[in-house]
Amino acid sequence: MRRLRYLIPSLCAVLSLPTAAAEVSVLTAARIHTLDPAQPSAEAMAYDGQGKILAVGGRAELLRRYPRAQRVDAGEATVIPGLIDSHAHMLELGLNKLGADLVGTRSKQEVLQRLRDHAKRLAPGQWLIGAGWDQNDWPDAGFPSAADLDAEFPDRPVWLQRIDGHAGWGNSAAMRAIARDLSGDWQPEGGKILRDAQGRPNGIFIDDAMALVESSRPPFDAATAERALVLAMQEAVAHGLTGVHDAGVNLEQLRGYQSLAERGALPLRITAFAAGDGDALEHLCSDGLYRHPGGRLRMRGVKLYADGALGSRGAAMLEDYSDEAGNRGLLRMTPPAMAKAMAKAKRCGVQVATHGIGDRGNRQVLDLYEQALGSDAQGSDHRWRIEHAQILAPQDLPRLAALRVIAAMQPTHATSDMPWAEDRIGPQRIAGAYAWRQLRDSGARLALGSDFPVEAVDPRLGLYAATTRSDGAGLPLGGWHPQEKLTAFEALRGFTLDAAYAGFAETEVGSLAVGKRADFVVLKQDPLAIDPRELRTLTVLATHVDGKPVWRAERSAP
Repeated sequence: MRRLRYLIPSLCAVLSLPTAAAEVSVLTAARIHTLDPAQPSAEAMAYDGQGKILAVGGRAELLRRYPRAQRVDAGEATVIPGLIDSHAHMLELGLNKLGADLVGTRSKQEVLQRLRDHAKRLAPGQWLIGAGWDQNDWPDAGFPSAADLDAEFPDRPVWLQRIDGHAGWGNSAAMRAIARDLSGDWQPEGGKILRDAQGRPNGIFIDDAMALVESSRPPFDAATAERALVLAMQEAVAHGLTGVHDAGVNLEQLRGYQSLAERGALPLRITAFAAGDGDALEHLCSDGLYRHPGGRLRMRGVKLYADGALGSRGAAMLEDYSDEAGNRGLLRMTPPAMAKAMAKAKRCGVQVATHGIGDRGNRQVLDLYEQALGSDAQGSDHRWRIEHAQILAPQDLPRLAALRVIAAMQPTHATSDMPWAEDRIGPQRIAGAYAWRQLRDSGARLALGSDFPVEAVDPRLGLYAATTRSDGAGLPLGGWHPQEKLTAFEALRGFTLDAAYAGFAETEVGSLAVGKRADFVVLKQDPLAIDPRELRTLTVLATHVDGKPVWRAERSAP
């Protein structure tokens, strides 16, 4: 097995980790940022064998109180609460690792080369599945077509999801698997098939049109799904994540999580959101909000979709796209269907989280929330959310705080989209886009995440993007629309305490305080003391959940 080493040599010698038999462990570090307003910093933390925090305070004090405790000495490192990604897609991350990886491709030619390489591992006739392409990064930023794939793969079906998961690119063999005639001028509800001048499909399917292909390809089995979840969870804890809000899980996927939870095979906490008005929401309504006894799996919310994504021009806009006259995007759920699902969720006590990207999509969500919640908008602890809240009209910005709606936002979306976002929606509407500072200052709570695998799983990139609004090269200097930057503390809170609050878990995780769970990350650097430009290269030394290491930077060969 490959060995990964600590970057602080002294830490290799002094870091000892608690055993399952130890009743009490005392963690000591140069500094502990607790994110607890009552005691923001500490040098030591004591927790029991079940991972419950017993005390937080000074080093000498806690070692004196617990003289027989197992010592966990992090030396000069910094400890922070475990990081929580408030919006991600675990199964998709794992499945992407099993398919052709197209992330970062800079041209159609590079896509084809990666597909050729991946196809060598496939059986004859097996579908070639991939994800991660983004035409906005290519010299020709127009959508590709089936013809681009047909020359290389005339017989093997090819199906490739765009980086945002809101568009798919298939070849002719994949389209032949669909029973329905795709030609003409008809469109599926909530989606769009792109066609040529003769009305023939060109291989690009937007949003719910993708289901035509997805339902026609061979499904993956339970073993593949479990393998994908395991791969995704391993990736998450290696980057300091101790919790993930999985946005859109059907009942079969929940059963897969439950199987892992029963075997003690969940290394982090999963807060699952039911996928639309489907079987998982029905299960919550019939059987009640779900929580596994082990404390690492729960489902009490539902994820709905208002619109599509900006990169594929599926985000619903109040006016035409600036770079495509006549196109205002699309609504994936009709307003009556959204209203029905929201009313059902409210009756069942289920939290609603709705995807909203465009200004029309977000307005639709806010209008329907206001209608569904009524007087309960202020009088109940509903914690309904807008996922992304990416582009808001000026008059809608203050409505989130007024309705006590949480903005679940992803900082790296801004730095990924900034090369082309203003061309797409123009200089006026961009003023209400990725508006973290405006929303926070209005009184709205920000729960931060990544939307992986749309973006990288690494939360350090989110901390960096939130505080600098620059790309990996530090451009543009000073940041893109820098007035929307967050401070390092605000960004860290968005990935810890506020993310926990958005999942109804702030009494258990999100900060390091007596009575909570000992979920924490050991870092080489202090994220609240370094230059924000260094946040993307923070060194994660160890990730702990319930006081036990689920990942550390040194692994010994078996």
